Amino acid sequence: MARMTRTWWGKKFLDVLSHIMDSGRLKRGRAYSTPRRLLEFDVSGYTVNAKIRGNVNPHFGVYREPKYKVVVKLKRISVKDWDRITGEIGNNAACLSQLLMNEMPTAIEGVFSELDLHLLPQSRADIISSCSCPDYASPCKHVAGVYYKIASLLDRDPLLAFQLRGMKFESLQRKLSASPLGQALSDHFGSGEPAIEYPSHRYTSPQRRSLPNGSPKSFWQGSGTLPPVEVEDGDQTAPAILIKRGGDFPAFWNKDVSFIEAMEPVYVRIVEKNKASL
Repeated sequence: MARMTRTWWGKKFLDVLSHIMDSGRLKRGRAYSTPRRLLEFDVSGYTVNAKIRGNVNPHFGVYREPKYKVVVKLKRISVKDWDRITGEIGNNAACLSQLLMNEMPTAIEGVFSELDLHLLPQSRADIISSCSCPDYASPCKHVAGVYYKIASLLDRDPLLAFQLRGMKFESLQRKLSASPLGQALSDHFGSGEPAIEYPSHRYTSPQRRSLPNGSPKSFWQGSGTLPPVEVEDGDQTAPAILIKRGGDFPAFWNKDVSFIEAMEPVYVRIVEKNKASL
């Protein structure tokens, strides 16, 4: 079976769920996280709202394909505990610097554990869910499908965990930046990322410049002759450079005397004779 998550965060979230709900129901819920089943999905504030396409089931009196409303929330950490958390992170340079750079610290759960708290849910009481389906079991397979979707979101954006626990990441950053260490790090990092200037057109605009007065004929054919090219006297290059590439005794040369030694005077005489026409 292919894994539904790629990072520690999504896997940890599903590992917790496998211990607090029926594992078979959780696995069946995986099919309800696909685009065909998951018709709507939205994270609004601290709440996840979704609409799931269900199955026809005459046994339960369901004769038309139903659509069920699912709501999932994580237990919100209190404001008092968030103050403790921000104070603890504010004294941890490693975690603080990563969060100010929009990165999730790998040791963040250790910070929460120091305060007897957890960022990810640890028990059934940490997750509140509901579904409009007639299934008596809670959480049902439709809720489990939403759990898988949340796990995939945590894979791509682990910082979402703060929001689901009651603290939007932007608010957390502001609190951390206000701490003494946060102020020092903020000054070091600068005021933020430079604004990106996007071009208004996919092609660059040509630069316009004025041309001197003149007729089209003088523009295309020129108004006068070009100045003569001054050639410095003296030999500026090594003589017979092409001949020297083959070495003293190239493969086609069967004489006892060096090929370069024999041909270099000839090469020099030819150049001198034709210098006027070069």
